[in-house]
Amino acid sequence: MRRRLRTAALPLHRHSLLQLAVDGALVALAYFLAYRLRFDQAIGVPHRFQRLFEATLPWVVVFSLVIFTLFRIEQKQWRYVTQRDYSGVLQAVAVLALAVVGFVALAHPVTVPSTSSGQVNLSIPTGVMALFVLLTLAFVGGSRFLARAVYERPIRGFRASKGARRVLIVGAGDGGRLTLREILRNPMLDLNPVGFVDDDPLKAGLRIDGVKVLGATEALGRILDETEPDEILIAIPSAPGSMRARVVRAGRERGIPVRTLPTVFELLQAGSGHVVRQVREVQVEDILGREPVRMELDRVGAYLSGEVVMVTGAGGSIGSELCRQIARVAPRRLILIDHAEDNLFRIQRELEDDRHVHPSALAAVLADCKEGERMREVLEEHRPTVIFHAAAYKHVGLMETNPVEAVRNNALATRLVARLAGECGVKTFVLVSTDKAVTPATVMGASKALAEYAVEEMSARFSATRYATVRFGNVLGSSGSVVPIFRRQIARGGPVTVTDERMTRYFMTIPEAVQLIIRSGSLGKGGEIFVLEMGEPVPILQLARDMIELSGLQADKDIAIEIVGRRPGEKLHEELFNPQERPQHTPAEKILLAGRTARDPVQVSGWFDEISLLVLEGDAAGLAAKVAELAGGGHEAAHAASGEATI
Repeated sequence: MRRRLRTAALPLHRHSLLQLAVDGALVALAYFLAYRLRFDQAIGVPHRFQRLFEATLPWVVVFSLVIFTLFRIEQKQWRYVTQRDYSGVLQAVAVLALAVVGFVALAHPVTVPSTSSGQVNLSIPTGVMALFVLLTLAFVGGSRFLARAVYERPIRGFRASKGARRVLIVGAGDGGRLTLREILRNPMLDLNPVGFVDDDPLKAGLRIDGVKVLGATEALGRILDETEPDEILIAIPSAPGSMRARVVRAGRERGIPVRTLPTVFELLQAGSGHVVRQVREVQVEDILGREPVRMELDRVGAYLSGEVVMVTGAGGSIGSELCRQIARVAPRRLILIDHAEDNLFRIQRELEDDRHVHPSALAAVLADCKEGERMREVLEEHRPTVIFHAAAYKHVGLMETNPVEAVRNNALATRLVARLAGECGVKTFVLVSTDKAVTPATVMGASKALAEYAVEEMSARFSATRYATVRFGNVLGSSGSVVPIFRRQIARGGPVTVTDERMTRYFMTIPEAVQLIIRSGSLGKGGEIFVLEMGEPVPILQLARDMIELSGLQADKDIAIEIVGRRPGEKLHEELFNPQERPQHTPAEKILLAGRTARDPVQVSGWFDEISLLVLEGDAAGLAAKVAELAGGGHEAAHAASGEATI
C-alpha cells in the first residue's frame, strides 16, 4: 500500500517527463505540418491562418501535455507499449482535437475583417484538423512503435552459446511468449529454446520469434525423444494440475528435469520481475488436478480497508497467511494474537521487513485465547472491528491422546473469544473450521464441531455482531498436513507410510484457502457456515507417488510405499457437509452455504456447561465420549476417542 501511495503522489518519473517533452514536440510538429500540407506550398499559408497558427500553437502543446498526462500514456516506457496503450493514444488524440476546436470556438484568438459584419472569428479549417489528427497519431503512436521495434531488434539476431542448456517450452500463449522473449533478450541465462509444445491445434507448426510449435502435449514423449532437451519449462501459469502431472511424468521417464512458471497467484504476490528468474521446480501443489482459485483480493477484501483487524493464531500456517493477505488491503491496524513467542515474532518481522507494514499499523500481542481476562484486556485495548479466529490445535493424533486440552483450546476458547467479541461490539467474527468437524470421528473433529456450535450460539445472543464459520478440507503445507510428513519420509529414504490405499482427502493451497476465508467474511449476516469448494478428493496413495516422482525418484523402486492401516477414528473419505445440511449457492464463486435448521442456543449453552465441568475435572475419557456424542460422531467416534484417551 505504501508503494501504491508513493506512485500516486509522484506519477511522473524522469523518463516520463522526457517522453512527455518529446510528445509535446511531436504534437507541435504535427500542427505545423498540418497547415503546410493543407495549403499549396507555392502560395504558402495565408496570412490570417498564419496568425491563427501562431496564436494557437502554444495552447495546442499545453493541451496535449495535460491530456496525455490525464490519459496516463506516459506512465509506461515506450518500448513496453501494448495494444491497450495504442488505444489510449487514439483516445487522447481524439480528446485533444476536440479540445483545440472547442478552445478556438470559445476563445476567438483571431478575428478578421468581414465585408458584411465588420469582424468575424477565424476557425481552424477542417482539412487542417484532419491532417493534424492523422499526423499526431502517426508521430505519437509511431514513436512508440519505433522504440519497441528497436528494443526487440536484438531478438532476431539471437545466437545461443555453444554450451547453452536446451529448453523445451510447454505453452505457446502469453506466458510462453514472455518466457521466450526473456530467454532471447538475456544471453546470460544460457538457455537455448528448441521449440514449443501447445495443445491449441491452430498453433501447430507456427513459428513464434523463430521458435517452432512442435505439437501438443499428447505427443510430448515423441517430441522429447526428437529434440532431446536438457530441461522442460511449463510456461502456463494457469495450467491445470492434470496437464502439469502429464508433463512431469514424461520428463521423469527420460530423466529430464521439469520447471514451471509460478501460478497466477504467485506472480501477483511477487510483483514485477524477470519471468524466467521466477521459474521454480514443480511442486505437489501444481499437480492436484484442480483449477486454482483466483480472486481479486483488493476487491473482495476491500471491506477490511480502514478496519482494525485481529487474527488469532497469527503465527500458524493459516493465521500467518491471513496476516499477509490482510496487510495488502491496508487495514487501519492489524492485531496479531498468538501464545507461541517464536511464531509471533517471525510473522511480525516478516510483515514489517518484507511486506513493508509500518510498525504503527501493527501490534503483536502474546496472549492465550483460553484465558478470559487476558483476552478481554486485549479486545478492550485494541478495539478490533473484525476478528479472524484461526487459533486451533490441528494434529489429530496428539488431540486423541490429549482430549482435555483439545476441547479446552478448540471449543471452549472459541466460545470465549466469540462471546467477548459480541460483548465488545466487534462487527464481524469469522471462525476458521475444518471438514473434520463433519460427522466427526476424532476428538479434534468433534472439538471443531463444538466450536461451530459456539459461534452459532453467540450469533443468536449478539445480533450486532456478524458471525460466520468457514469450513474447508486439508491445506497443503499447513501444520498437520500429510505433505510435510511425506517430504520428511522421502528425504530420509522412505518408506512413505499410507494408512489405506483407498483413502482420499480434499486439498487446496494455503493462499487459496485464505482468499476464500477473507471473501466469506464479507458474506456473513449471522451464524452461517460457509464451505469452500475443494474440487475432487485426491487419493492419498497417488499423492505419495506424485511426491516421490517430483523428488526425482521412483515409487516402489527407490522409495517404498508402506500401507500401515487406519488409526482409530480415521475416515477413508472426508465430507464437507453434515447429513442434515443442504449445499446452497452464494454470490461468491467457490463458496457454498451449509443450509440447516438453527440449533437452540439455550441447549447449546447447556452442552458447554457440561463440557466445561468435565474439562475442569480433567476427566479425559468422559470428556472424549461426551464431546463425540454432542458433536454427532456416534458410537464409533465415542469408542475410538475414549479408547485413545485412556492409552
